[in-house]
Amino acid sequence: MADAGARIELLGPVRLLDGDRVVPIGGPGVKGLLALLALRVGKVVPLEEIIDALWGHDPPATARTIVQGNVSHLRRILRQFGDGSVTEIRTSPPGYQLAAEPERIDVHHARALFDRAVPAPPERAAALLAEALALWQGPALSGVPDSVRAPELAELRLAIHGARVDADLALGRYSELIVELSPIVRGDPLAERTAAQLMRALYHAGRRGEALELYRTVSRATLRALGMEPGADLRWLHERVLHDDLPAREHAMPPSGAAPSQLPPALPALAGRSADLAWLDGLSGGVAVVSGTAGVGKSALVLWWAHRAAPHFPDGVLFASLHGFDPHHPPVAPGDLLAQFLLGLGVPADEVPEALHERTALYRSSIAGRRMLVVLDDARSAEQVRPLLPPGAGSRTVVTSRSRMEGLAVSDAAQLRVLGTLEPADAVQVIEELAGPADFDLNHALARLCGYLPLALRIAGARLAASPQWTIEGLVAELGNERTRLAALDVTGAEDDGVRAAFDVSFRRLPSELARTLVRLGAVPGRQFGPYLAAAVAEIPVTQARRELRTLAAHSLLTETARDVFAPHDLVRLYLRELAETELSGQERAMVLDRAVRYHQAASDTARRRMLRIVDPLDFTGLVPSDGLPPLRTFDEAQDWFAAEWPTLLAVLKAAYAEARYAEVWRLARVAHTYRVVCPLYEDWLQLVDLGLAAAEAADEPLGQCWMLISRCAIALTFELSQGSLADAERAVELAGELPESRSLAVARIHLGSVLTLLGRYAEATACLLETAAEAEQAGDLELRGQALNNCAETEKRAGRPVEAIGHELASLEIDRELGDDSYAVVSMNNLAELYLDIGELDTAERYATEAVSLAVTRQFELQEGILRVTLARILQAKLALEPARAEYDRAIALYERMHPRRLEALRKEAAALGQCLSEPPPPVPQ
Repeated sequence: MADAGARIELLGPVRLLDGDRVVPIGGPGVKGLLALLALRVGKVVPLEEIIDALWGHDPPATARTIVQGNVSHLRRILRQFGDGSVTEIRTSPPGYQLAAEPERIDVHHARALFDRAVPAPPERAAALLAEALALWQGPALSGVPDSVRAPELAELRLAIHGARVDADLALGRYSELIVELSPIVRGDPLAERTAAQLMRALYHAGRRGEALELYRTVSRATLRALGMEPGADLRWLHERVLHDDLPAREHAMPPSGAAPSQLPPALPALAGRSADLAWLDGLSGGVAVVSGTAGVGKSALVLWWAHRAAPHFPDGVLFASLHGFDPHHPPVAPGDLLAQFLLGLGVPADEVPEALHERTALYRSSIAGRRMLVVLDDARSAEQVRPLLPPGAGSRTVVTSRSRMEGLAVSDAAQLRVLGTLEPADAVQVIEELAGPADFDLNHALARLCGYLPLALRIAGARLAASPQWTIEGLVAELGNERTRLAALDVTGAEDDGVRAAFDVSFRRLPSELARTLVRLGAVPGRQFGPYLAAAVAEIPVTQARRELRTLAAHSLLTETARDVFAPHDLVRLYLRELAETELSGQERAMVLDRAVRYHQAASDTARRRMLRIVDPLDFTGLVPSDGLPPLRTFDEAQDWFAAEWPTLLAVLKAAYAEARYAEVWRLARVAHTYRVVCPLYEDWLQLVDLGLAAAEAADEPLGQCWMLISRCAIALTFELSQGSLADAERAVELAGELPESRSLAVARIHLGSVLTLLGRYAEATACLLETAAEAEQAGDLELRGQALNNCAETEKRAGRPVEAIGHELASLEIDRELGDDSYAVVSMNNLAELYLDIGELDTAERYATEAVSLAVTRQFELQEGILRVTLARILQAKLALEPARAEYDRAIALYERMHPRRLEALRKEAAALGQCLSEPPPPVPQ
């Protein structure tokens, strides 16, 4: 591990180092945050996961703010490193991502050493693994909150230690191992793998009696603690020691021909997969199933591991390809597989029984008591596998399948492992193994376009290696077009072996009702869906949709990325889109899109009514039955639904616009607009509103044009963008005047008054707003009266009349509280805090600001929280509470980085001015 530059240590006290110098970073919360990001370097760690890890189930109300402040603090520290070793912490919704070289983090360096040791000869492997173990400097993750846990680090250390001991055994270092392992086994006699290693060392050192006594000690301990005998591996080892026939060397093999050895060749190199190999290494017998989507590398992983593990199974290795998902062959019947195994075990062909049950009985008799490895590749179902499972405790079976084989877990206690795609660096390694090194950015772009899927990576690498006319730039360009990506990943001259064909086999073997649902999901825009959307587009009950989605995930065609959130791999998504275009008629695809639009209209309208007052006349709450919508009873549920559904909602809008469904587009855009009022992200919000306005104009609907112009005014007012806002407001008023109902006109005039305020035309703004407030009072419309008074207070404040502004704002806050509307109340309280600051009543100003901050944090009004913290910082600065003021500025900056980037530079300058005050020495005290 390089000493120069920045390094992060997690295998002991959590530390950031510059060379050998420890860089102070702060207390447990900051260290915990750094650890969480470093453990998943290069990956986005969601903010909610960070909060859960740092505080467990009882986070403080200000948890999000604390994390955001700590991120800013770490960013300032990391900026001092200019060597590129640790670059930055990136904001990447829904969380943060540490961009750093993995080798600079001791955990990832340890894993890399482990990977390099796997194929190495014993002497080299022992040295690499000893180097990896030396990275542990005490209990991992010391100095972080107790709620931050990473049990995989303990598993990694155990795997590395076990592999190092195996290498030392192969090198004959028995005396040293006896000294090392004896106290470990005395301390934990249930650690059976370590006990087995010590037994081997004792036996090979000529201390057979002590090896047998050790087994008796471990056996008594397991019986006392667990009520059962030791595991199959240890029992087999005891039998060999008891009969004095343990091989002289750990890696000694039986004489040629004495045992079957049926493994096909493995890949020359295996990129990544250290955690998966460690999991396979840690299995103690029985059945294991490695599952995953087509092309993810299940067979490559298991064959690589099996070649390495084969010496531990002295009675041989059986292998069969079950062709469960082979496009060229039907699934092999269990009887045929049993015949293959019996012949491999030495049974003469004329003695292989005809009946399946007789073959099963002979197979089990032939391998009973043996220590064998059985690898069953590409299984279709549990029924295809069960007759092939060896009965003895000393044997192990590893199955690969696109199905998760949960039935084997129930009936045969199988251990399950779902294989994911490769890490980006490992994916690039696959390409470079075939095509050689190339431009860093292009290789990473190619790996990303292949979805980090090993099959696609190998096809891309082989194409570059075998076809001189193909350049990496050309291949990246072809894969960059979603319409040609799958075609570019076909195998030339063998189209049945490409990525599309691999997915097609999985689809064609689905039951008809699952296939029907999956095809309709292929016609849904977006990259993820849940059971409610699936039920809507497939016209099935939600319970059935949830069950089918989970079954499709069990078949590795979807992945459940969060509870009730399902997403296909990116290449599977393109395959499903092609499938929908070929399997469904144009009318059927149009109906799927219509159902997706209606579902989002109904759900968005229901959700927005939990978040803000609704002033427009749109109502879609009855468009979908209530049991067809997710729970949207509270503000938090509504906000969480919008946050999770936003990318799909935008994709549905764009698809509907492309199909000229203009009237439906602007209506959906308007009801979704409310979410961005509460949680404003400028680019997302503007994209939504511009699309809605274009649709309203294309539909030639004045109502839609009026309300989408009002929405665009709301963006201008939120981010104080004056250009074009007056024309939008005046046009909205003009259109509203032609509508049959009066409420649209009142809302349009409120926005006009606010835009006039933004432009500094205060007299006109006040007249417009007070007239609107009076008309609303006469109509008995409290909501619009409160909104008009609130905006009028802002006008009076900007005009330099704080006393008049306070009067309007107090009246507006009274209405907010009467209506129980927290989203408006925090705005009113912030305005009052600023007004009382202006007239020098600092205690009253602080009281309103503090109450409003607390409410904004509780309700997750993040933009308003940022604005409020700036107000509170100014108040504290005026009270000469400079340190608390700086803390509020830091928290506000963290929020503005995500929510209000256009105002970020000005805020940083304001905070920096306070920092200069803090750094200046205090004036001398008069003597």
